[in-house]
Amino acid sequence: MAALTDARRIVIKIGSALLVDRDTGKLRSGWLHSLANDVAWLKSLGKDVILVSSGSIALGREVLGLPRSVLPLEKSQAAAAVGQIRLARAYEEALAPHAITTAQVLVTLEDSADRRRYLNARATLETLIGLGAVPIVNENDTIATDEIRYGDNDRLAAQVAVTVGADVLVLLSDVDGFYSANPALDPAAHRYDKIDTITPEIEAMAGDGVSGLSKGGMITKVLAAKMATAAGCAMVITEGSPLNPLKTLNDGALCTWFIAQDDPQVARKRWIAAMKPRGEVTIDAGAVRALQNGKSLLPAGVLDIGGDFGRGDPLAILSPEGRCLGQGLSRYTSDEARAIQGRQSAEIEATLGYPGRAALIHRDDMAL
Repeated sequence: MAALTDARRIVIKIGSALLVDRDTGKLRSGWLHSLANDVAWLKSLGKDVILVSSGSIALGREVLGLPRSVLPLEKSQAAAAVGQIRLARAYEEALAPHAITTAQVLVTLEDSADRRRYLNARATLETLIGLGAVPIVNENDTIATDEIRYGDNDRLAAQVAVTVGADVLVLLSDVDGFYSANPALDPAAHRYDKIDTITPEIEAMAGDGVSGLSKGGMITKVLAAKMATAAGCAMVITEGSPLNPLKTLNDGALCTWFIAQDDPQVARKRWIAAMKPRGEVTIDAGAVRALQNGKSLLPAGVLDIGGDFGRGDPLAILSPEGRCLGQGLSRYTSDEARAIQGRQSAEIEATLGYPGRAALIHRDDMAL
């Protein structure tokens, strides 16, 4: 990936230390507006943009008069509750002059660990992007406990990038790339322009960063890179403090690129193909042709449903003769699927008593 402009879909992670002034605890409005200019520029080029932003606790603790030291869980969650409102409003006000709609999406680790929640998050993000909005994603610190936390937004950003099939993940950091050692402590440390493979030696070089407002260090960035690149998403670390950091990166700023191991769609379909099916769906000849032409599987083309499965579970897709064509993730439970099999999409709401999704298995969730 030579430049951001080569990407189709870009996830950008913004840390607390970039967004909130360390001394005053106030929002760095000038920097945020310059970032908004960059986002508008990427959108004007037809790029999909998702922002993963820290900052809610940092903003909230200032309003509540809480100390800068480590807070107990209940005070962190109180600060997040206050700060989330301010963070969302700040992004809305920064992007509104560019006629860009923003959306706040709050997630926890459970949302990606549970297939049903994962599909919900994916569908919501895809819909927002399709409608031209810029999702602002943050960990739901107000309700997340240690057991269901990502704990750092580097890995959260990588998970979001994997979820939406992004081509590039940008980590705006307080350093201009990945170094062989901490450059603040070792004058001989050198920066890598590109890392093709994350080896144990590379992991061993990653030391924790230090910031008064943010939690992540270089080790979390390397873990994020492992997650993203394995799913076909390139990742870049660059210094985020200059104004217009994305244009600066695109114009050749110092950085480190972690090279994707595969195309994101190919990697996702390989992941789906490796799952153990929890049920099966037999389809008619017309549906077979539709799938071969890249279409989703609609209930109208379903002849039979086998097994007991939940929403998000993998299903084997069988031809009328019983030949396995591939598999995909169901958007319905087995009971719901049996109720709507053979029916037109327009009949789903009347059949189930509530609106449903048009496809039983969406083409993006299918590996043939």
